[in-house]
Amino acid sequence: MTATATSTPTATRSRRPRGTEEKVWGTVRVLTIVFLVLITVLPFWYMVVLSLRPIQQVLLDPGRIWVSFSELTAGSYRAVFRSGDEGGQGFLVFLRNSAIVSVVTTAVTLLAAIPGAYAVSRLRFGGRRLVSGLFLIVYLFPPMVLAIPLFVLFTRIGLRGSLFGLALVYVAQTVPVAIFMLRNYFETIPESLEEAGLIDGLTHLGVLRRISLPLAIPSVTATALYVFMIAWNEFLFALLFLLERPDRWTVSLGLSRLSGSIEVPSTVLMAGSVVLTVPIVILFFIAERRLVEGLTAGGEKG
Repeated sequence: MTATATSTPTATRSRRPRGTEEKVWGTVRVLTIVFLVLITVLPFWYMVVLSLRPIQQVLLDPGRIWVSFSELTAGSYRAVFRSGDEGGQGFLVFLRNSAIVSVVTTAVTLLAAIPGAYAVSRLRFGGRRLVSGLFLIVYLFPPMVLAIPLFVLFTRIGLRGSLFGLALVYVAQTVPVAIFMLRNYFETIPESLEEAGLIDGLTHLGVLRRISLPLAIPSVTATALYVFMIAWNEFLFALLFLLERPDRWTVSLGLSRLSGSIEVPSTVLMAGSVVLTVPIVILFFIAERRLVEGLTAGGEKG
């Protein structure tokens, strides 16, 4: 009886003729998905295929996007990862430098932005709205406005050519936008939860650590990912501050050296591009899963 009762509405819906509007929107949705997949996946796929083909075959037929497994070779990646003393491009050192700069930038930015965003969102003080707006205005400044004074300052104090100095430049660039992103999320958390914590004897710092921050995990994760991507892919400041220290170059600087050389095969250049891109893609999928987990945990605590 139960099976009959539950199957009848489903059967009725399946027999219901689809309207013209529903068919049109269904077709548009499929075409849009196919278009987005083509413009996002196809360039990356072509880049990977070029990096795995021998240079002789690429010169004979550069437009092929499908190749047999027997034609693939990892020679370009070996050339990319070998050190300069062994005739390679030394990307292992570049990856290490980029990882150090990106992790330090993300950690310091979050340490400064989380209490800053909470203060702007919850505390009452004179000029609060003006301070809140200044964070966004500072972010809108062209990068060169920050680059020139920081270049002069870091040259005088001896931080030019230092990975730590480059991380400080990125922190100055990313803290305003991180505060802006986190502030918007803190404002969505019900103030009644924080007031209950204050009544129970917590300080504002305790409320931030035990109530607000766990609920803001999704926004903190998204902000951390955004900051990490900026530090990983940034080129202008890295060129300005690290040009004279090749042993401290980041991946973006190493890739620019490959693209500017006529002696480097295009397959090696594509392999370097894949090396630059893959860590960000992997991190995005990891962070996406943690975003869902953070949203669920926040709902349970709320």
